[in-house]
Amino acid sequence: QVQLQESGPGLVKPSQTLSLTCTCAGDTITSNDNYWSWIRQSPGKGLEWIGYIDYYGKTNYSPSLKSRTSISRDTSKNQFTLQLRSVTPEDTAVYYCTRGRSVVANRYYYIVYDAWGQGTQVTVSS
Repeated sequence: QVQLQESGPGLVKPSQTLSLTCTCAGDTITSNDNYWSWIRQSPGKGLEWIGYIDYYGKTNYSPSLKSRTSISRDTSKNQFTLQLRSVTPEDTAVYYCTRGRSVVANRYYYIVYDAWGQGTQVTVSS
């Protein structure tokens, strides 16, 4: 059973960079068809997909966040990281790292997020 754990500072000042690390146990981040993803949820809002790094190390980001987002990985540590630059209070949220698995049903392609970290609260405030 895969286990994911987020870590990083819970308070970030406006204009600084939010940095989080996800440590994975029970799976390998280079495993086929895995999309290691960051998702966040703000108070009163739904879940927002931030982006992923896939099993080859290719990244993909939400268009609304792409200019500020970097996701990377350290395969030796089985970790992947999120950097969100130039943060504002609107970036305050609970941040989750997740494992996405590719699924095809009726010739439609999906990613199912079948494993989640517990989430970590990040507050952007001066």
